[in-house]
Formats: sequence, C-alpha cells, structure tokens
Amino acid sequence: MIAVQFLGIVIIGYLLGAIPFGVIISKLVRGIDVREHGSGSMGMTNVMRTVGTKAGLIVLVLDLLKGCAAVALAWAVFYSEPDSTVHWGQMAGGAAAVVGHSWPVYIGFRGGRGIATAAGAVMVLSWPIGLICVAVFLLMVLLFRYISLGSILGAVTLVAGMAVSYVYDWAPVSYLAFALVVAPIVILRHHANIRRLLSKTESKIGQKVKVK
Repeated sequence: MIAVQFLGIVIIGYLLGAIPFGVIISKLVRGIDVREHGSGSMGMTNVMRTVGTKAGLIVLVLDLLKGCAAVALAWAVFYSEPDSTVHWGQMAGGAAAVVGHSWPVYIGFRGGRGIATAAGAVMVLSWPIGLICVAVFLLMVLLFRYISLGSILGAVTLVAGMAVSYVYDWAPVSYLAFALVVAPIVILRHHANIRRLLSKTESKIGQKVKVK
C-alpha cells in the first residue's frame, strides 16, 4: 500500500509541476509561446522580459505554489505514517514537481529551469533553509544583476544548507536527498546561462527582449 501511495505522490507531483503556467500566461497576455523568445524558458525571468513584469510575477507565484502543493500533498497522504515515511514522501513529491516543471509532458517536455518550483518545495520542507537560499539569490542578483547566477548559487546553497542540517540532526536524510536530486537539475537546466555568463553575454535583470 505504501509503495502505491509513493508512486501516486510521484505521479501527481510530476503532473502538478508540469503545468506550464509560463506558457499559459504568455499566450493569454500576448498570444505567444514564451519558449520561442528570449532564453527559451517558460519561467518567471523570461516571461518578465518578453511579456511583462506583472505576468512574470504571476508565473513566479504559480510556479512556487506547484512545489508547495506537491510537498503538502505528500504530508496529507502520509501524515499518519512514521516521520521517516512522511519525509521521504515529501522528498519524492517535491523532486517530482521539479522534474515536471523542467520536462513537462503537456508541452513536449520543453520546460523551465525549475528554480521557483524547487523554492516552493524547500519552503515547505525547511523554511529556514529556504529563506537562506532566497537571501543568497537576492544578494547575487543585487550585486551582479544576473538572475541565473543567483539561481545557480541558490541551488548550491540548498545542498550546503541541507548537508549541514543533516549533520547536526536538524533535518532528515531525505531532505538532503531532495537537495542532491534537485540542485543538479536546476544547475543542468542553466547550462546555456552558464556558457553566457562565462562569455559575458548573459542578459542582466532589467533588459527587455524584443518579441516579433
């Protein structure tokens, strides 16, 4: 029974994460597929640059909620089980949501970078670690004006934070496993950004993208 519930959490978490809010909002507001413009991502940053700030913020909130919902659903399913089962269920649901956002079945597996959905999941798993990751993200964006750099370093901070929390018994090993699964996905999805950062051609925050 537990195995079936875990499978259900993974499937539902993936399907939640795969909801392409960036594509939906961009089509509703501008009649375009945001993935055909700018960086090619369906995340908040590209929507903000190609469609507008308000649209980007709406996408950000909705993508955050996908991660929150996937983890919260796991708690609702396993709340009567031992803590370890609850924690592994949360890890599975949250990680599945990030995979869904990155490779969404609804739109040909061309998704976003996963950072907002991951952040939503982390906020439910461990809000102190989530706040630290957000603080690192904001600091990098303020200092260097690269959202991609903030996202990548936020993912690295997630692994470091969960590792320290596990060592000091502040968080279960399943939360560290979540970080070790999700952070590489986020960084991998930023591979083009990393190349542009190294070549100093990455767009800074505030730059607009012309939509044909």
